[in-house]
Amino acid sequence: MSDILDWTRGGRSLAYQLCGGCGAVRYFRRDFCPACGSEASETREASGQGTVYAVTTVVRAPSPEWKALAPYGIALVDAREGFRFMAHAEEGLRIGDAVSTSFREVGDALVPLVQADRTSR
Repeated sequence: MSDILDWTRGGRSLAYQLCGGCGAVRYFRRDFCPACGSEASETREASGQGTVYAVTTVVRAPSPEWKALAPYGIALVDAREGFRFMAHAEEGLRIGDAVSTSFREVGDALVPLVQADRTSR
């Protein structure tokens, strides 16, 4: 499917798929395009830049590893490439803020973390 080692596979990047049939962009990897059914797709590495679509604060952590971080922010981000993804968020982010993505380790997990993109100001 792809040799891009994104965060879901232990790497430090975001990956997305571009349909070779209709050009639709999707974040969740699939063997076919949900828009047109084509099996032709290309997996690409995203820039990690985007705009905050929504943001919230998690106060009640789901596990002991996450409890050490609580409260922590979670954001939905519209990526520059045309897909939406969820990530941990630095404190103070607001809807409409430009962000860039880095990664942080939480227990045995690696998760995306968005921060204000100071280069876009």
